[in-house]
Amino acid sequence: MRSRLTARSLETPRCGAAVVEAAFVLPVFFLVLLGIIEFGRAMMVAQMVTNAARQGARSSIIDGSTNADLTTSVRTLLHDTLGIAAADVSVTITVEPASGNPDPVDDLSRAMPRDMCQVSVAVPYRKVGYVAGQFLQAANIRGACAMRHE
Repeated sequence: MRSRLTARSLETPRCGAAVVEAAFVLPVFFLVLLGIIEFGRAMMVAQMVTNAARQGARSSIIDGSTNADLTTSVRTLLHDTLGIAAADVSVTITVEPASGNPDPVDDLSRAMPRDMCQVSVAVPYRKVGYVAGQFLQAANIRGACAMRHE
């Protein structure tokens, strides 16, 4: 009698090989996927912080604007769009006098025409990231914009 050799009987048994391969590949895949999501979130937050600084700079160049009003509007914008608590948003206002103008001492209500008004906004990354690792605890997302006072 002749035995029939099939292709199946010549192969080595591979039971469970796919499970072992998946055990090696899936953690790396999910780590890369989580990194892509986290990086995308950081880019979105950075764009929103820059937009808040731009809106603050626009309102800083108008006559009658004050530091308190500008700070409140920037913090409100970031709270409404990103859900960041107002206490976590740092707003810095700098007013550089134009040549011939008196120094307004960073007070928008004392700014004169042609003074450079700069608004800087910073948000701690740990407050906006989905997964903030130990190496990002001290990182800040910053945005700034400068415009001349009207």
